[in-house]
Amino acid sequence: MIYRYLFYLVRWQLSTPILAFCVVWFKGMGSLEATMLANLIGGLIFFWVDHLIFSGHINEPLWVVKEDVKCADCGVVARGYRLIYTTNYDRRRDSVIKFRCESCSAKKTEKLRENGIDV
Repeated sequence: MIYRYLFYLVRWQLSTPILAFCVVWFKGMGSLEATMLANLIGGLIFFWVDHLIFSGHINEPLWVVKEDVKCADCGVVARGYRLIYTTNYDRRRDSVIKFRCESCSAKKTEKLRENGIDV
């Protein structure tokens, strides 16, 4: 999450010169109109950057942790872990949701790493 936040702060700073340029370019329209047009242009540009930041596609593993779930591997009821998304691994649309206890999750994570998944 911290990387996503830092990326967002950098994006925010990059929008400043673009918006300032638009306000100066359209200053003949009046300051309110120029500001509105600059924000419209900024929105058209930075919507896609924000979508990238907040959609989770910045290669940061996404995990879900739940209490008192049955492990899909060993059957013990404990805190369950589930990797949902990372580079080359996407389980966001799985119809069968599998949580694993800490021990089984560690084994599964190691297998994923052996298969080249960045966990």
